[in-house]
Amino acid sequence: MRTGVFTTMQMKRLGSSGVKRGAKGSAARKKDDFFARMDAQGLALAYADVRLRTGHSETPPSEVIMESRFSRRVPLKVPIVSAAMDRVTEYKTAIELAKRGGLGIIHFGMSPEKQAAMVTRVKLYLNAIIEKPICVEEGDTIGSIEEMREEQGWGFHSFPVVDAKGILKGVITQSDFEFSMDAKRAAKEVMTKTPVTAPAGTDLKKAFDIMTKTKKKFLPLVDKSGKLSGVYVFSDVKRVLFGGSESAYYNVDKEGHLRVGAALGVGEGEIERAELLVERKADVLVIETAHGDTPRAIKVLKELKKNFPHVDVVVGNVSEGESAKRLTDAGADGVKVGQGPGSICTTRIVAGIGCPQVTAVHNCEKAVRGYDVPVCADGGIRYSGDIPVALGAGADSVMLGMMLAGTEEAPGKKVVVNGITYKDYRGMGSLGAMQASRAARERYRADSGKAAFFPEGVEGLIPYRGSIGSVLDQLTEGLRRGMGYVGAKTVNELQQKSDFHRLSGAGIEESHAHDVVITEEMPNYGTRRKDK
Repeated sequence: MRTGVFTTMQMKRLGSSGVKRGAKGSAARKKDDFFARMDAQGLALAYADVRLRTGHSETPPSEVIMESRFSRRVPLKVPIVSAAMDRVTEYKTAIELAKRGGLGIIHFGMSPEKQAAMVTRVKLYLNAIIEKPICVEEGDTIGSIEEMREEQGWGFHSFPVVDAKGILKGVITQSDFEFSMDAKRAAKEVMTKTPVTAPAGTDLKKAFDIMTKTKKKFLPLVDKSGKLSGVYVFSDVKRVLFGGSESAYYNVDKEGHLRVGAALGVGEGEIERAELLVERKADVLVIETAHGDTPRAIKVLKELKKNFPHVDVVVGNVSEGESAKRLTDAGADGVKVGQGPGSICTTRIVAGIGCPQVTAVHNCEKAVRGYDVPVCADGGIRYSGDIPVALGAGADSVMLGMMLAGTEEAPGKKVVVNGITYKDYRGMGSLGAMQASRAARERYRADSGKAAFFPEGVEGLIPYRGSIGSVLDQLTEGLRRGMGYVGAKTVNELQQKSDFHRLSGAGIEESHAHDVVITEEMPNYGTRRKDK
């Protein structure tokens, strides 16, 4: 896997140009002129309507640097963010995306406590020391602990056993679960009563030495009174100390934890939800509403910035420049652009509004140019080649729903139809989502009565795609190739150099595979997604 990792020498050569949008140059003026000409003809453009112009390039794809930002202070090693949808992003998606340089936004169609727990799972994935480990009590049964693991989706089997005062009494590990034939046995009957421990404050290197010497993968830390103060897990200790070829690509915060975002709405109780998410160290809060340019959305934005000034807040969605500027003026740290471009969204048809995505992205980016506020292009991506188009139009990142929904890590059930495996996928404005979630109704401003069941999305099936990793490899390589053709080494340079061709219907048809019977679908080009 390749990602946008900077070497020290590259950073010195590039300065800040790999991250922040620079001043508009002559090439950027060409792009502005292009969109001005389209606007003069009354044309607004979607991804299939345009292609990037190629130019002299001294940048092979292997030297491209994809680093960008989602918000003012939240960087990306690859400019890909997952949508806050209940069939796209929960903790598994967020973990895998952050491990590959991107960012997952956990949806809010669940209780604040459950959403916060998912944020914690992402943040603790790389944690060498778990400061607040999940514990069980001596009287808890093996069956009740297993039931709790199943309900919470925990992938681990080791638990400290403590009393009511937090004094460590023992440890239960996977072996204790495997060899206990009676689910009614209490933890105190099967636990290791004298586990290997270390004093509170033991550093990482010392913990590693103790664990390798005793061959223990789980090391509780206790203070002088015997109270549990934390736990080291060997796999995490080893990963932090020695890293590996993959860990250099992780999108991590200053403390070495994977980055993760969390969505919230504009209804009552969302500030309380935010408090819990911030407490759990969410890196960015994302206000999710079908129309972000409303008094309510702006009020919530201002309240969040007042209460949590150290946390970035991204607001969406909008599709007009004036709206993007209004949100920026209100304090947004990022703007999410896209009203109706998603594969499962019907808003443009049933409500009669919206702007095709490439034009929407450009107009919004132009409106906030100079504010140092990143723009995220949310929706409409069908092929890897659409990503360099979105960034070239002015976006700093793209948000994906459909492209990630069919993966192993995404929520949703697998369904086999005529021998083909699918996963279920639905828009947050679909009838099913609205019936299941107050958050979905709130997102589409369905306040009460019949309006609560006026869908702006559909439900369906999407072909199973395997792991997120394999999908992201194809997407990031497509971005590399596009940047290489344009001659852009960084995302900022792509934004500056990009200019476009407007395609005719014949040009779109010519761009696709044609005049052949495709006998084998390519991993980055499926006829199921071909433009009609």
